[in-house]
Amino acid sequence: MVELVLRSRRVIVEGGERPAAVAIEAGKIVAVGGYDDVFETAVDTDLGETALLPGLVDTHVHVNEPGRTEWEGFASATRAAAAGGVTVIVDMPLNSLPPTIDVEALRVKRAAATGQTFVDVGFWGGAVPGNAADLPALHEAGVFGFKAFLADSGVPEFPPVSAAELRQALDAVDAQFVVHAEDPDHLGELSGPATYAAFLGSRPAEAEHAAVATAIDAARATGRRVHILHLSAASALPLIAAARREGLRVTAETCPHYLTLDAGRVPEGATEFKCCPPIRDAANADQLWQALADGLITCVVSDHSPCTPELKQRDTGDFAAAWGGIASVQLGLPVIWTAARARGLALADVAEWMARRPADLVGLHTKGRIAVGADADLVAFDPEDTFVVEPARLHHKNPVTPYAGQKLHGIVRTTWLRGHAVTGETARGRFLERKGA
Repeated sequence: MVELVLRSRRVIVEGGERPAAVAIEAGKIVAVGGYDDVFETAVDTDLGETALLPGLVDTHVHVNEPGRTEWEGFASATRAAAAGGVTVIVDMPLNSLPPTIDVEALRVKRAAATGQTFVDVGFWGGAVPGNAADLPALHEAGVFGFKAFLADSGVPEFPPVSAAELRQALDAVDAQFVVHAEDPDHLGELSGPATYAAFLGSRPAEAEHAAVATAIDAARATGRRVHILHLSAASALPLIAAARREGLRVTAETCPHYLTLDAGRVPEGATEFKCCPPIRDAANADQLWQALADGLITCVVSDHSPCTPELKQRDTGDFAAAWGGIASVQLGLPVIWTAARARGLALADVAEWMARRPADLVGLHTKGRIAVGADADLVAFDPEDTFVVEPARLHHKNPVTPYAGQKLHGIVRTTWLRGHAVTGETARGRFLERKGA
C-alpha cells in the first residue's frame, strides 16, 4: 500500500522521458514503474500527456528577509517558487540585514523564515573582507557554501573581496564557493539619467572575463571548488573550458534572462531589464546555449533579485539609479522551455539544467530527480499549453518583470513537496543543511 501514485505518459527520469507510474510513500519515491503498473494506493492520479518533472532546484535566490522584507520575503518568494515548479531554493547571503556572514546572522535568518516556507530552503553564507575566520563555524552550522563578490555588491554591508582575500577565504574552509565574477577595474562610471546602452557599455564582457580568470586562479592555488555565478559573457567560456581540462573544480551557471533576452531589444527606459552582469546580445546568448548543450555551463538558475518599484526606477527609466536584479523564480521553467523547444531541445534537457544539476551542486542528491529513494518533489507541467505573462498574477512581492506580455509555452499545473500538493496555504517547507564536506 502506498499513499499516492502519479502516472504520466511523459515522466522525466534519468536518461530521458518515458511513460511511467511513480509511487510515493512517506514523502519518498518508492517505485518508478511502467505506466500501466498496478499499485495498491489511496490516490491514483493519471496526468495523461501532462509531463511529470522533478521539482526544480534554484540555488540562486535573494529573499532579502529580514531587513529588506519590503523587497521580498520568505512567504512570497516560496509561494512564487512553488507556482513555478521550484521545490528547493537556496537563499543568497546578502540584501538581508544582517547578511549571512557569521553563525549568529544565520540564526537570525532562520528565525525570520520559520513557519513561512512553502518549499524547502537552504542558505549560502557570505565571504567578505575580514570574516575568513568565521567561515568554518558557519559551514559547520549548515550553509551550503559561500558567496563572494569581486565587484561592488550594491549594498554596503556586503563589500567585495580582493583576489588575495578570495584566496584567503578559500584557504579557510573546504567548501563550495560561488563567485559574482565582474572585475571592478573594467567597470565604467555611470551617471544618470542613463540609457540601457550606456549601462551595457559600463559593464563590458571584459569585466567578466577578467574576474573569471581571477576566480580560476584562486581555484588553482587552493584546490577548492569554485562556481561562477550568472555567467553572462560568452567570451569567458574558453577560460572555464581550459580550467576544466586542467582538472580544476570549476563550474558555471547562467540564467533565463541571459539565454532569452536581447540587449538590442530592451525598450527605452525599461529598467526591469537591468541586472548585473547585464543582458547581452542574441549572438552571445547563442554561445551560452551551446555551452549548456555541451555541458560546459552546468545549470540554469533564476538569480531572483527583486526590489520595490521605486528602487527599480520605474517612473524615471534611469538605468544608472535603478536596482539591478530580475525577479523570475516563478517564470524560469516556462521561459527556458519556450526557448529550448524552439531550438529543438527536449524537456529532459531542461530538467537536467534546472533540477538535477543544481541539486548536485549543493549535494542534495535526493532532490531534483525522479528516482527510487528521492524526495517526492514533483511538478505536473503541461508543455504544450501557453499563457501570457501578467505581472498581477505573479506571487513575488513586487510583481515587476521584463517578461510582462510575453507568450510562453508550458504551464505548471501542480507542484508536490514530499508528496503533498503545494497550495500556498500550508507552509510545509523545511530548512535544508549541507551534508558532508
